[in-house]
Amino acid sequence: MKAINLKQFGSADNLYLDDIDIPVAAQAQLLIKVHACSVNRPDIVQREGNYPPPAGDSEIIGLEVAGTVESVGEGVTRYKVGDRVFALVGGGGYAEYAVAYESHTMPIPEALDYKQASCICETYITAWLNAIVLGEAQSGNTFLLHGGGGGVNTAAIQLCNALIPDCTTIVTASTGKLDRVKSQGAAHVIDYKSQSFADEVKSITGGKGVDVILDHIGGAYFKDNMKSLALSGRLVIIGLMGGIKAEINLATMMVKRQKIVGSVLRSRPVSEKGQIIADFEKTVMPLFTNKTIEPLVSDVFPLSEAAQAHKAMEEGSHFGKIVLEVA
Repeated sequence: MKAINLKQFGSADNLYLDDIDIPVAAQAQLLIKVHACSVNRPDIVQREGNYPPPAGDSEIIGLEVAGTVESVGEGVTRYKVGDRVFALVGGGGYAEYAVAYESHTMPIPEALDYKQASCICETYITAWLNAIVLGEAQSGNTFLLHGGGGGVNTAAIQLCNALIPDCTTIVTASTGKLDRVKSQGAAHVIDYKSQSFADEVKSITGGKGVDVILDHIGGAYFKDNMKSLALSGRLVIIGLMGGIKAEINLATMMVKRQKIVGSVLRSRPVSEKGQIIADFEKTVMPLFTNKTIEPLVSDVFPLSEAAQAHKAMEEGSHFGKIVLEVA
């Protein structure tokens, strides 16, 4: 099969189209003929050599796929050959075929095509798990979502508005994306390049602060994130684009009863990811079926142009998800 391989860790130019063996579905797994897969920020981190796949998973980059079932391994009962499915994978997404655990796979609703379905697992599950579940979201909560034009945060805007009654979403974005973020349903948009988000949050909330922050920046935002948290506020960190180290005033955190949660989906045990996906399917997938929410596809590249897709993500001009079309 055709797959995207890596000459060496480093720039996007090290990605190339290769011929490799088709993987085989093991017990409780199925082999998916991939029609589309999506590009995620962790893919770039893996390409650079800083995010290896879990033991036993494919070294090929790619965390989510959509396609049809090609074959099933022993013990698979939910799916049959030809079924339209999408799945979270530990690796192997940038290829014509990929294996996924049955418990990490969901049927594609009729309302969605393959490109849209390939955008759901990594981004919407990440947004739901972290902003809603780990963020202990409740009716009336105010959310601060960083990076409003990216896949996870466009998903988070949709999910907060659809699942949390009377919520308020405050979103940081770059200058050229403010209007588009607003059109996605954000109540307030902050230009992080020209405004202090901590000062803006204080003004918007009348000094109260926000209940939940979803952050992929890490160190560079930590101080202002903590300043922006309300009493009993929850900061959920899902990325470290702005560094891995920061100082914290523990006394303030204690007095304000704040929580800091670190979260990564990929490295969780198979069974744990399976339970998360089962809960997601029950809670969130009906919103896709009835078109309450819809995946936002920004750009589509053929599989052979994975390097160009990575460069597009690094340039940051995309709004929503970047998709690789395979077949």
